[in-house]
Amino acid sequence: MKTIAKEVKGYVLVSILTPLFMLLEVAMELELPNLMAIIIDDGVNAGNMSVILRTGAFMILAALVGLFAGIAGGKLGAIAAAGLAKNLRAKMFRKIQDFSFSNIDKFSSSSLITRLTTDVTNVQNAYMMLLRMGMRAPASMVVAMVMSFIVNPKIAMIYVYAVIFLVVVMLIIMPIVGKMFKKGFKQYDALNESVQENVSAIRVVKAYVREDYAKKKFTDASGGIYKIFIKIENILALLMPIMMATVYACILLISWNGAKFIVAGNLTTGELMQLLTYCMSILMSLMMLTMVFMMIMMSTASITRISEVINEEPSIHNPQNPVMEIPNGEIVFDHVNFSYKKDSSEYVLEDINLNIKSGETIGVLGGTGSSKTTLINLISRLYDVSTGSVRVGGHDVREYDLEALRDSVSVVLQQNVLFTGTIYENLRWGDENATDEECQRAAKMACADEFIDRLPEGYNTKITQGGTNVSGGQRQRLCIARALLKKPAVLILDDSTSAVDTTTDAKIRKAFREEIPGTTKLIIAQRISSVQDADRIIVMEEGRINGIGTHEELLANNEIYRDVYQSQTGGGTGDFDEKEEA
Repeated sequence: MKTIAKEVKGYVLVSILTPLFMLLEVAMELELPNLMAIIIDDGVNAGNMSVILRTGAFMILAALVGLFAGIAGGKLGAIAAAGLAKNLRAKMFRKIQDFSFSNIDKFSSSSLITRLTTDVTNVQNAYMMLLRMGMRAPASMVVAMVMSFIVNPKIAMIYVYAVIFLVVVMLIIMPIVGKMFKKGFKQYDALNESVQENVSAIRVVKAYVREDYAKKKFTDASGGIYKIFIKIENILALLMPIMMATVYACILLISWNGAKFIVAGNLTTGELMQLLTYCMSILMSLMMLTMVFMMIMMSTASITRISEVINEEPSIHNPQNPVMEIPNGEIVFDHVNFSYKKDSSEYVLEDINLNIKSGETIGVLGGTGSSKTTLINLISRLYDVSTGSVRVGGHDVREYDLEALRDSVSVVLQQNVLFTGTIYENLRWGDENATDEECQRAAKMACADEFIDRLPEGYNTKITQGGTNVSGGQRQRLCIARALLKKPAVLILDDSTSAVDTTTDAKIRKAFREEIPGTTKLIIAQRISSVQDADRIIVMEEGRINGIGTHEELLANNEIYRDVYQSQTGGGTGDFDEKEEA
């Protein structure tokens, strides 16, 4: 709750004014029964028209003030709740941007979306309900109870018994419903995951005619939510009949006992009407409190899930007094061990020792699961080493300012992601101040100009979400151009030319040699032809370096490399994994 309360900043005043206006509305509402009793006893029964008119005017005034207070409280409460939701979403989104890969691994993307949307909406609704009814309902109930005891303590005891009975009912039901809500929100994660996966991969779904499977997966996830919330509604459905039965029982008991008191001369007709009005006010307030508790129970699970994101500490921090400039692209791995789990004794990368000179071109080959991508992720500090150190430009990467390091170590990841916008706008992710000429030069180096020039609007062509209106090879070339615009000291291509033909691949490598000779280039590839002319080639196997050398040296000395080369040039599959199994 402390985490959530901090995000009320900027909306504290409206959060205070809302319950105050609600209290004013309660005061006006509870004054009406008293004025009504005066009209009946001192006006109607006494035949005094002036009392009726005067008191009636006060009733109209009280009603108008209560109406104004209710409208003002509702408006201010909505502003406060919407402001809290805005702050929570902004806080979570900013926090996610600071997460390292290891932090992100703890939360699925579908879960983060649910937390940013459904969970925040639940908290918003609960906060608005709390501001408006959390103060109004108990105040109305307490004041009505006090007024009832002032009128007739014996009859007022009926309210006390009714309240105790309903509180016991709620205490029994609430814990059961709370547990069900927690299960329900986990089902929301599964539903969002199903939708997100299906929409992002809709082309694959259609290509493999898997629409029925996708529908079934969605139906199962949606059905899980349906079943849980049906159970919740079935339990909550009991509350209304129980409450209404209690209300009617109270009315009957008050009417029965009130009639006796009137006959005995201990109660007036106006006072009986006053007590009946207070009865409805007390029990309606209790119903409102029940709704508040329900919203709180529903939002408790959401608050926990939101707090998990906000309180998650990024595992990678900027050091104090960080180094702001990377002098060159030299890379050194010094006895590096790495595991995704902090306390694990089993390493994904084990005893990695490398010395890469600035400006060198290094190829990285290996089968699936050989930790090639993990190796290069340590250079830009997307993960931190478990033991040992990675140095770039003579400094441990943990000594650098994160932004400065990642600006100088440009990575084209396996998943080529483009964003909604023009080609120019996508390229300028590499350098937001890049001129049109610089963008075009980077595109030319990445051989992207070949297809951009053929587009009707050229570099102003709109890219759809995820880059679905360009081919895989075109996406790869645009991502390479985007990375080149950063003018990095180190350029890492993680299998980033797999979707382009060998001729284009060769042109890109030629452009790298001629245009950016001082940039250290690490190229992860499956095709040996993509790294054959590299200064050195690293062969990875099960998180270790199996071999390192030039193409000729590895052909002579490394069995894995030689077997794959022969299979790729001799009509075989060229599959690293197949050779490892063999």
